[in-house]
Amino acid sequence: MIRAILFQVLLLLTLCGGARAEEPLPPDQAFRFSARVIDGTTIEARWKIVDGYYMYRDKFKFTLDGAALGTVSLPRGKVKEDETFGKVETFRKEVIVRLPISTATNEVAGKLTLNTVSQGCWDGGICYPPLAQQALLELPAATVTPSTNSVLPAPTGDIPRVAAMPPVQDETSRVAGLFKDSSLGLVLLSFFGFGLLLSLTPCVFPMVPILSGIIVNHGHAVTHVRAFILSCAYVLGMAITYALVGIAAGLSGTMLSAALQNAWVLSSFALIFVVLSLSMFGFYELQLPSALQSRLSGTANRQGGSLPAIAMMGALSALIVGPCVAAPLAGALLYIAKTGDAALGGAALFVMALGMGAPLLLVGAFSRSLLPKSGPWMEGVKKFFGVVMLATALWMVSPVLPAWLVMLSWASLLIVPAIYLHALESLPANAHSWQRFGKGIGVMLLLVGTAILLGLLGGARDPLQPLNFLRASSAATHSAPVFGRVATSAALDQELATAKRPVMLDFYADWCVSCKEMERFTFADPAVAAAMGKMRLLQADVTDNTEADAALLKRFELFGPPGIIFFDANGREIPELRVVGFVAADKFLPTLEHALR
Repeated sequence: MIRAILFQVLLLLTLCGGARAEEPLPPDQAFRFSARVIDGTTIEARWKIVDGYYMYRDKFKFTLDGAALGTVSLPRGKVKEDETFGKVETFRKEVIVRLPISTATNEVAGKLTLNTVSQGCWDGGICYPPLAQQALLELPAATVTPSTNSVLPAPTGDIPRVAAMPPVQDETSRVAGLFKDSSLGLVLLSFFGFGLLLSLTPCVFPMVPILSGIIVNHGHAVTHVRAFILSCAYVLGMAITYALVGIAAGLSGTMLSAALQNAWVLSSFALIFVVLSLSMFGFYELQLPSALQSRLSGTANRQGGSLPAIAMMGALSALIVGPCVAAPLAGALLYIAKTGDAALGGAALFVMALGMGAPLLLVGAFSRSLLPKSGPWMEGVKKFFGVVMLATALWMVSPVLPAWLVMLSWASLLIVPAIYLHALESLPANAHSWQRFGKGIGVMLLLVGTAILLGLLGGARDPLQPLNFLRASSAATHSAPVFGRVATSAALDQELATAKRPVMLDFYADWCVSCKEMERFTFADPAVAAAMGKMRLLQADVTDNTEADAALLKRFELFGPPGIIFFDANGREIPELRVVGFVAADKFLPTLEHALR
């Protein structure tokens, strides 16, 4: 009897306990929220989570009435296989988040309202809808705001996990952090390596035929030493220009090289190459007046050539041929702008330009060895570089020319040399190998030039894909993404307020080679285009470098295109996803997928 009574009592207690457990708590009791001001620049948000409940890491959102928040870094959670969301990170027991304050002004004081949105679930099988909670806070006066990318001080007490989570930074900020976290030797060595990598980009490649043409135009009598000295003068002019203009851009926050990217400057510089190329074809000889030439001949011989003029050519090439911004250059400019340390930033830019010019020094050192001995061969080499200089001139002015004229010019530049290579003539039966090889090259040039001409007549406007109009159905299937244009910060804010989905902002300029690379090779990729189609696409055209363009660039601490900024569906920037410089499609796609998540 006693055992039966005890069994019934235990069964009743179990059923009563189970009945109580089946009743989930209200969300504000399951997830008890509080917030406090740690100091004038940091707010701490804390949630006490009841046993049997958990919160999703990726569902937290924060806004601050009366000030702006910087980059928020959440502690790592525990990975859970969720029936609704798949693999997610969750918090149990407690979660503490440090919120840095970042505003447009340097002083924040008074009462603020912290607004939070979070979401959690009960282990019993219920997930709550998003929970909005608020806290009234008061900041002390004379608060100096930190940088949005600054690392918060380590918390004290029972919250050591937050200290292990530094804010996530984009590549430009990580490069800028290299200055303060590394020794001078490591900084300079790193930037020399960055320069070597940048030497492989299209922004630097046109300098190779420019320098080669200069050396060839000096004639077959140029020695190895003199060719190397000419190359050094060219590279030093380029390096000094990068350093000086970079320092000025970093201190002033302006895009100085854009001032030279207009039709008049580009046309004038291209005209110089046209004049040089025509002299290589033998139309005339570029010489000083005889009286002046005799007076300067001794000086010229002692100095190994017109070194100042070649250095000036290198300086102009750096500004006009290679103005695109890459992450290392943007990182150095960002460091100069934030710290004012022009000496270290300028030294890094100078060394980076030397790295970019290292292949050019090899061109100078070995170009003389590759050139044939004096004679008919040399005339052929000079004419070859004459065509290359014409191509360089056309490449420089193509951003300011109509697309149809660019196509027509490339077709002409290919067809005319093909005729001189006897592409349309029969070779004699005893023609030697080089004649046959030359005719083969001529036939290929003729075919490509004819294809471009046919493409122009068919409505195509891309010299690299002249017959694309024949694939109209395929082009319709994989249409290029369409961007909406924004010209001011106010227009951007209006777009962000009404987007309701992730937003991608692309900074573009007509003269930016890497921007056109992104359009042609990255944005046109079918997988990338499909992912971009799920976003609101905006583009800021900074070709003219107006005051509104400069203000928009300064807002995001950019010094020129290309640059891509991502925002979430609520209009907040996702700073760790910034893209500066050209990125291939296979590397850009994961960034898009992250932004969509």
